[in-house]
Amino acid sequence: MTTATTGRTTRKGAVGTAHTRVEGRDKVTGAARYAGDIPFADLAHGWLVLSTVTRGRIRAIETGPVLDMPGVLTVLHHGNAPRVETDYVGMLGAPDPTAAVFQHDRVPHAGWPVALVVAETPEQAREAAEALVVHYDTEPHDTALDADRPDARPADSHMPAVTEKGDLAAELAASAHVVDVEYRTPEEHHSMMEPHAATAHWDGGRLELVDSNQGTTWVQGELAKMFSLDESAVRVRSEHIGGGFGSKGLRVHQVSAAMAATMLQRPVRVVLARRQMFSLAGYRSPTVQRVRLGADADGRLRALEHRSLNQTSTVYQFVEPSAGVARVMYDATAHRTANHVVPLDVPSPTWMRAPGEAPGSFALEAALDELAEKCGLDPIDLRLRNEPETGPVSGLPFSSRNLAACFREGARRFGWADRDPRPGVRREGRWLLGTGTAAASFGAGALPSTALVTAEPDGTFTVRIAAADIGTGARTAITLVAADALETTPDRVRVHIGDSDFGPAGIAGGSMGTRSWAWAVGAAAAELRERLSLGTAIPPEGITVRSDTTEALASLAQKERHSFGAQFAEVAVDPTTGEIRVRRMLGIFAAGRIVNPLTARNQLVGGMIWGISMALHEEAVRDHTGGLYGADLAGYHVATNADVLRVEADWVDDPDPDDPVGIKGVGEIGIVGAAAAIANAVWHATGVRHRTLPIRPDRVLEAGGHA
Repeated sequence: MTTATTGRTTRKGAVGTAHTRVEGRDKVTGAARYAGDIPFADLAHGWLVLSTVTRGRIRAIETGPVLDMPGVLTVLHHGNAPRVETDYVGMLGAPDPTAAVFQHDRVPHAGWPVALVVAETPEQAREAAEALVVHYDTEPHDTALDADRPDARPADSHMPAVTEKGDLAAELAASAHVVDVEYRTPEEHHSMMEPHAATAHWDGGRLELVDSNQGTTWVQGELAKMFSLDESAVRVRSEHIGGGFGSKGLRVHQVSAAMAATMLQRPVRVVLARRQMFSLAGYRSPTVQRVRLGADADGRLRALEHRSLNQTSTVYQFVEPSAGVARVMYDATAHRTANHVVPLDVPSPTWMRAPGEAPGSFALEAALDELAEKCGLDPIDLRLRNEPETGPVSGLPFSSRNLAACFREGARRFGWADRDPRPGVRREGRWLLGTGTAAASFGAGALPSTALVTAEPDGTFTVRIAAADIGTGARTAITLVAADALETTPDRVRVHIGDSDFGPAGIAGGSMGTRSWAWAVGAAAAELRERLSLGTAIPPEGITVRSDTTEALASLAQKERHSFGAQFAEVAVDPTTGEIRVRRMLGIFAAGRIVNPLTARNQLVGGMIWGISMALHEEAVRDHTGGLYGADLAGYHVATNADVLRVEADWVDDPDPDDPVGIKGVGEIGIVGAAAAIANAVWHATGVRHRTLPIRPDRVLEAGGHA
């Protein structure tokens, strides 16, 4: 046995200093293996067959010819697949029935999974899947989203569908300035680099899944419930993830792989093709939003209404809570927000980076800009005049709200004071120039988590937690947090993540990951440090402490906890061609304690670049059948290097002394308000408001403007 302490020496803490990713070398040299890379003995491969009709029933599947093809092992479909359970509530609510594949003959949308062909090689599986003939009885379908749908209904989600106070009609009538405008955002897709991939196999009576997901214990719990297993009989591993953005939860590929592995009693891998992801991996629903604002002569809000409508599938209700952003940002004497959905014959939407806040901030912050114009006020001044003292809907105090500091610092660095407020007056050759701004907010929540921290006999420490690093730098952040909590250096800490055997932990989603995991790791490390301070001898197997933040989280004081930010953009618009160039962007954020400035800035800048993409490029278009035009990365445009010039992100101090962690998360706040800032800058350049995204060249030409 040996005796060790954490070493109380005078040193600078690791948290708050820039560190490269601990797994960075493995990723750039190819040593990091992703879900579709890991070898298995006797591995079979599945390829999904998707419906070619929009609505109807499967009349027949001609499996015979396909089963005779080389290498084909089986064809799973509704007639022979194992039955699964869907009447349960998982970590994030009821499951999307899309994942419960092959349970019936109904087809609720184009691209619905109707079969899985399993073969010895992926090439054989794909060839056979493409040869499979499926006969359908078609039915009339409805895929059109518009603002006047009579079947639209208010829908609760993680927030109530409707909030309201005051007499909206009276306050609007009494207002000196009124804005009443409709905004639209399109269907958007996650488009992460790594496709969804999973390998399922049975090992000693235990279902094991090697996957790419945003929470191993999340997926473990879903699979256990769906297949009526004890959670201890399911293990999910997900070591490296090539992006998720909300899409990588329970999906059809994991369930179909588990079904096939059960039937064949050998490992089966299912990887979604890029085109299949556009039907099966979720997306951000298009929205139709109406914003009504009423202000007095000084620009102070008397009335605020924000209504949002999004589409969902006929099998699953998903709410894109775009009106929720108004419940945090601005107060008014009369205040009403509402989120509505309409079920259509389309795939189920899902969470996508800053769900609700991203599209909602475009509408609300563009409307604020229109109100500023009507009031004759600077857009920043208008926002600062309407800073609430407490939560506009909840009435709760803010844990911190440093939005004003973000605007002041951003305005100084961006040169906002030199801005001519008149639209269409700055010109540089063929380009019209304009600048715009918008506010941003995103919730700072946390989920109960457990962590294991071990003091090893050699004086190092091992952290085990079922966290997920979806490209954010979570491993590195956890390493830094653990090092400080143990009063040691990062090189003496090894972090293992992405394994459900480590115990329950929060997901990588909602900007809650680092906050949740740091809380658990810090608690375990603190207890371990106390034990080591007594000079406890360390046995060969080490000393391990387990934490659980469930009770601590439940006892946390109720407050409005959010990150905030101020977005600034400068654009150049060619009125002859309709081309828009975002010349520079600046984002200043108040996001609590920054764990690793290097990866935090990477996240913020990445979100802002996505804002460029949202404002100018991204748009998934469905035809009358509900199928997508260009369902691939060639047809679905995202911002590329040529579209991105100068993008800067920084932050102001944002302490919260009453919070046990002080971390708020930066994964999503960067995209919030970014598209609005760009749209507001386009108005400043041209004098024309664009209320529908993306602001394509043809829309610029059709709208006209200063030539």
